[in-house]
Amino acid sequence: MLTTKTSLRQQLLLWLLLPQLVYCLAGAVLFFSVTLFYANRVIDSRLAETAEALSELSQTQGTDLDALAPIVVQETAFRFYSISNKNGDVLHGNLSLKAPTDEYVQEIYSSSAPSFFDTTINNEAFRVAAINTQFANKEPVLIQVAFNLNLRNLYARQILISTALPLALLIIVTCFLVWWGIGRGLRPLAQLQSLMEHRKAQDLSPLSLQDAPQELQGLSSALNHLLSGTEESINRQRRFIADAAHQLRTPLAGLKSQTELAMRESSPEGLRERLNMVHTSATRSIHLVNQLLTLARSEPGSQTGIPKVQMDLAKIIRDLTAELVPRALAARIDLGCDCFVPTANMHGNSALLREMFINLVENAIKYIPRDGSITVRLTEDAHNYIVDVEDNGLGIPDADKARVFERFYRREQTGNGCGLGMSIVKEIVERHAGTVELLDAQPHGLIVHVVLPKTDLPA
Repeated sequence: MLTTKTSLRQQLLLWLLLPQLVYCLAGAVLFFSVTLFYANRVIDSRLAETAEALSELSQTQGTDLDALAPIVVQETAFRFYSISNKNGDVLHGNLSLKAPTDEYVQEIYSSSAPSFFDTTINNEAFRVAAINTQFANKEPVLIQVAFNLNLRNLYARQILISTALPLALLIIVTCFLVWWGIGRGLRPLAQLQSLMEHRKAQDLSPLSLQDAPQELQGLSSALNHLLSGTEESINRQRRFIADAAHQLRTPLAGLKSQTELAMRESSPEGLRERLNMVHTSATRSIHLVNQLLTLARSEPGSQTGIPKVQMDLAKIIRDLTAELVPRALAARIDLGCDCFVPTANMHGNSALLREMFINLVENAIKYIPRDGSITVRLTEDAHNYIVDVEDNGLGIPDADKARVFERFYRREQTGNGCGLGMSIVKEIVERHAGTVELLDAQPHGLIVHVVLPKTDLPA
């Protein structure tokens, strides 16, 4: 098994060269087997021809084979013959080639054609062709012609060696070509590595690979997408920090000025007035900091730190409406709740959703005229829960509805708002895979229309 430390080049070399090696070895074995097969066929054919020639000679010459048989069979160390009677006595030829064992005798005598078998003579392997016939005097005899297989094996080894040398050369050439091809194929990866190693950490520009293969183009595209998302996230954080610093500078500077004036005040009434102004500035600063922290928690980059659980959206809305009724009454606002869904189970973060609905209701309380009314309404369709926060105030012009969700944007400079409430609402809704939009109420007023899916994937 390959370890995780094995390089890609080594893996490619292994899986490309290993089949080539197996293929060459299998080809050599197959070639050797085919060579032996056809060599055996040639040997059997020659032995059969010689045995049949001796059979014809014995039928015409009888027992007078002393002069003619050696002419038919040129005996050498690799080939010789024998003619034996039914008792197994050798009448002519080599005395070492005796009658076959009983397992071959029945097959030989049952057929007029030559029979073939392998035997061992003096610890050497021989191929034997045997045929039964009779002399001219009608005496039955058994003719055997043997061929020493050592000669065949010698020739086969020579053929194998002569075949193995070109195969070995072919393997070497193949290894070199595969090694060169892998190096050339992996060159774009080396180019990508070089680009990443020489790139500064602050450089998030897209990668540019020339003549990259299709697979590496996909990797390059994925990296460029990641770099683009990272750059966008960093730019968003930079804008957030810059905006937060700008927004915090004003109330903190005002707080510092108020404390300096309070330190110079000598009368109790003047000191009390200054302290009230310090308290107001501190309260506004605390509200701004809390809004900034909520916005930071609700951003997509912080999803891993905000768990989502199964919760009842209807209960959250009913409870929050009840909690905010005293604040609405203090502002002479009629706050009501219409939950047409008894139980609204969904997957979400209850803390963020509570913050979202608090912002919606508090914004309506701040900006609608006194003696107005606010209604929080919960409905549903087949796939979503729908929350509408409707008021009968002056509403928002269509040209400003999109800008309301921008950070630190305030249509009116009155009040203690910091322009983050609707930005927080949008971030929290998007965190729950929902949508939010502003609609006109009839005959006048504004509806914040929030759609939350019933089944939301965990963050």
